Amino acid sequence: MTPTGTPLAARAPRARLHAAALAGAWLLAACASPGPAHEPLAATTAQAVGLASAPPQQALAPAQWWRQLGDPTLDALIAQALQGSPSLAVARARLAQAVALSQVREAANGPQATLGADLARQHYTAQGLIPAPVAGHVYSTGNLQATLAWAPDFFGQHAAELEAALGQARAAQADAAAAANLLAAQVARGYVGLARLQAQRAVAERAHAQRQEQWALTRERVQAGLDSQVELAQAQAAVPDARAQAEALDEQITLARRQLATLSGQAPSALAALDPALARLQALPVPPQLGADLLGRRPDVVAARWRIEAATQGVAAARGEFYPNINLVAFVGLNALGLDRLFQAGSRQFGVAPALRLPLFDGGRLRAQLGSRQAELDAAIAQYNGAVLDAAREAGDAIASLQSLTRQQAQQDQAAAGAEQAWRLAQERYRAGLGSYLGVLASESQVLAQRRQAVDLQARRLDTHVALMKALGGGWQDDTAALAAAPQ
Repeated sequence: MTPTGTPLAARAPRARLHAAALAGAWLLAACASPGPAHEPLAATTAQAVGLASAPPQQALAPAQWWRQLGDPTLDALIAQALQGSPSLAVARARLAQAVALSQVREAANGPQATLGADLARQHYTAQGLIPAPVAGHVYSTGNLQATLAWAPDFFGQHAAELEAALGQARAAQADAAAAANLLAAQVARGYVGLARLQAQRAVAERAHAQRQEQWALTRERVQAGLDSQVELAQAQAAVPDARAQAEALDEQITLARRQLATLSGQAPSALAALDPALARLQALPVPPQLGADLLGRRPDVVAARWRIEAATQGVAAARGEFYPNINLVAFVGLNALGLDRLFQAGSRQFGVAPALRLPLFDGGRLRAQLGSRQAELDAAIAQYNGAVLDAAREAGDAIASLQSLTRQQAQQDQAAAGAEQAWRLAQERYRAGLGSYLGVLASESQVLAQRRQAVDLQARRLDTHVALMKALGGGWQDDTAALAAAPQ
């Protein structure tokens, strides 16, 4: 008994507990300091960029939205592009690499077991530290050992590193979806552009024939003394000009076909006979309003958000470097000088080797590393803010353009109807002998100009519909959270 009446046996566990607590406090106090707390940048919100906080809609853009354009040839082109495009293959390879790296990180956090076998035959120096009878002779040595190592994650560093790797893998998955969405939009817009060129080529062909008719008619009028050489020279110059315009359209058609073939993973000349028509393409649906759920349907925005998560975990992992690192190692095996003795009972060896590493003074290396991770977090947040702004602008711009194009088409329809009516009246006057055929051709020039404008407006409207589908996320559904169990 002690003077206070407390048995020594009862006080011993309490004393050991106090000692352990003091030792732990001393270890934490002795760690290198991470410096003042860092306040990261603020992430923007949907409301800050003008997106309504309306309830989520059923679908901003339908899955495989290009099928609603109603052209099976385009459907086949996009399907082939999504399967064989080299750029999409690169995005998928980066996703596989990110997933593999997260698996490597998870495997490193668990216990590690190794089995080693070493054999050697050596002549030992007679003048070294090894005494006789080994010194000066040749002996064989053998070592057979199993080792088990584990580093407990007391301060959450390993968990933060794993979450950072998973965040990068999820971002890579969203990037792959964004690449697929962009590729589908590029193929669809290229297809619409080719259809516009084909329609313009038909108008240019008629304009060329019209210029030839005007030239022939002007020659007749000059011979009859009704026109001068000035009018003849003007009519003659208009023919090669119209032919040059048609040739320029032919060049653009060839380049558009080659671009589409490359986008779809085919040889550049594979689509030399592709002949799309604007009349076969239908307009896509437009959402009534843009809500905050747009940000969850855009794979590029989701990828940026996952990079913030990865960078946040990277900061936590860098902060964990300031705390003690504990490693537990145990080994068992056989070791002998002379292979004939390797498997004898006396060759057994075993042991444990716990290790503690505590950063005290490192010249500011850990603090600089933490500062770098904090800067990466700020950069990730800034990139996310930029992605959110771009998403709201792209979708809003597309809707605004569609509304304007609808009004422009209404006005152009009226102008085209007026030009068509004037052309019909000119034809009637010519047939009645009240006007010349030059007047008919002049009226047709206005009709052709309106047809060109109608083709451009129709193609622009279809192109803007495609741009809107891309801006709305292309019907993508966020499935990146499923990667949480992938390394298992």
